[in-house]
Amino acid sequence: MAQLTDFLPTTKKEMELRGWNELDIILFSGDAYVDHPSFGAAVVGRTLEAAGYRVAIVPQPDWHGDYRDFKKLGRPRLYFGIAPGCMDSMVNKYTANRRLRSEDAYSPDGRHDCRPEYPTIVYTKILKQLFPDVPVVLGGIEASMRRLTHYDYWQDALRKCILCDSGADLIIYGMGEKQIVEIARKLESGIPISLIRDVPQTVYLSKEHDIPGGISADDIVLHSHEECLRNKKAQAENFRHIEEESNKVHAQRLLQAVDGVYAVVNPPYPTMTTAELDASFDLPYTRLPHPKYKNKRIPAYEMIRHSVNIHRGCFGGCAFCTISAHQGKFIVCRSKENILKEVRQVVQMPDFKGYLSDLGGPSANMYGMEGKNKKACERCKRPSCIHPAVCPNLNTDHSKLLDIYHAVDALPEVKKSFIGSGVRYDLLLHHSDDEQVNQAAREYTRELITRHVSGRLKVAPEHTSDRVLQLMRKPSFRLFEQFKRTFDRINREENLRQQLIPYFISSHPGCREEDMAELAVLTKKMDFHLEQVQDFTPTPMTVATETWYTGYDPYTLEPVYSAKTPRDKLAQRQFFFWYKPEERRNIERELRRIGREDLIKVLFDGQPPTGRTPAYGPATAKGRQKKRKPSTAEDRHHTINRHDHHREKPNGKEESTDVRRRHRRHP
Repeated sequence: MAQLTDFLPTTKKEMELRGWNELDIILFSGDAYVDHPSFGAAVVGRTLEAAGYRVAIVPQPDWHGDYRDFKKLGRPRLYFGIAPGCMDSMVNKYTANRRLRSEDAYSPDGRHDCRPEYPTIVYTKILKQLFPDVPVVLGGIEASMRRLTHYDYWQDALRKCILCDSGADLIIYGMGEKQIVEIARKLESGIPISLIRDVPQTVYLSKEHDIPGGISADDIVLHSHEECLRNKKAQAENFRHIEEESNKVHAQRLLQAVDGVYAVVNPPYPTMTTAELDASFDLPYTRLPHPKYKNKRIPAYEMIRHSVNIHRGCFGGCAFCTISAHQGKFIVCRSKENILKEVRQVVQMPDFKGYLSDLGGPSANMYGMEGKNKKACERCKRPSCIHPAVCPNLNTDHSKLLDIYHAVDALPEVKKSFIGSGVRYDLLLHHSDDEQVNQAAREYTRELITRHVSGRLKVAPEHTSDRVLQLMRKPSFRLFEQFKRTFDRINREENLRQQLIPYFISSHPGCREEDMAELAVLTKKMDFHLEQVQDFTPTPMTVATETWYTGYDPYTLEPVYSAKTPRDKLAQRQFFFWYKPEERRNIERELRRIGREDLIKVLFDGQPPTGRTPAYGPATAKGRQKKRKPSTAEDRHHTINRHDHHREKPNGKEESTDVRRRHRRHP
């Protein structure tokens, strides 16, 4: 049973229980405090603690009234840290239609009133008002993705570097374990925050004459914020450099003029080593919510409490995703021993019933994969290692991952380990020159389907149009069709009746109504009635968002159409639900309007609507399957890895499908 002193302190009383009368660093978190390696504030706090610093966390402080939560722990010796949450606060709060979500997954009982909009800005302004001379360091997805000029969908405006709006001193972008300790050490040595300019993977504001080394030929000077306000193409041009430099082994420094100064982005640290990542997971987490939440439910924790993350990073480079931008493109894996150590901790939890909800990562099957020739990787600036085709230098061997699965499943306490993270079927279907690699992929595919799926395997083709998929940086739909044939064959051979659940996006840049109409036809022919769908949500600093806002592909500067009005978005989204009788009239009207009356007969077979049929597909030879009630583990845990998106069910309600993926990174 965890004791109060096993957690990082959150109050004066808890400080006194540790015998502390002063703190070195105080972290303000927009999320509830869950002392678990999937929650950013906990990782940051435990990392600082391991480095010898006295650190406390103030979770979800009240930003109204007299600001007592901001004053209760006093003035830290070194700095305040802002960890606004495991996901962007605006995505966390609002749907693609700017409606309030049903719950805040990172707050007790899913409450919506525990954090403000843009907590990074709100918390910093309060702290600067109360303690103007204490440095404030920003971290987390919200600040990381707002480190330079970016489009904000909820304000429908181009916003400047968040340092300008917040008044903070420094941004840590991406994963932050190394930066937070280095900044603490420099401050402790007496260097003022205004002179800390050499820490990798940080952003600061500087006058031109104060930039270390001056502006050199090695720097990339972006279009100014003011120029981007005048010229959308300038913003598109900027983004290509931002994305490329975040994906390079040897990146260049970025500079952008704003408000008479420069936002300076230092190149990132090298990718962490396995030993470093193991050390992060070895910190003394209780793996529990703080006792202050007794008898309260924290939805995000409920989803991941019996899951284990096995690697960091993603080389998929999907256009709508920020995993690689935040975690990095290159994969760093935990050691087999370290993974098994955490699994043994999970199986000892009192409520563990023998089922691991997820043994995965940002993408489930990238464990152990890296470039065969490291020198080639050092020269590469591709945002994706698998688009438009799998890089010939990429080792796609699934053998190491199979070894992890076998070792975990051999533990007597584990009845079954599910893979709830997103699976890249293009990696499974890739034909390597090495036949042993191909054999491992076949073995992995069979084992995944027969031993690690709880009745439903969710994958993300995202669309059926190859033109749209090209803009999404996703593989051709033909690969999904091939994977479905493999899935169905293995189910027949193993006498299983599992279901393949595809995910799709409407209104993505480049997508038109004709594309959605054809998506409806193709998925109908495959006997799918879609249930896991979403409308594209522009989130800061993704290539899809920049394309959506500017109207240009940042890499080609060619014009790209995007559906933006509510009417145009609805016109696309309705095609997901062609099988719903109440949608038929509008769909027929839309098909006539776009000149595709030929599809009316294809979709509706010339018959009147007969009522809604199950949304789970595909049908069996004996008739359509009944809707199966999913198991508790499956219902709560089977999600797919994405960035800050929610899927819409056929009844129009939204379902969070990204909580596990959100937990794959932290400030």
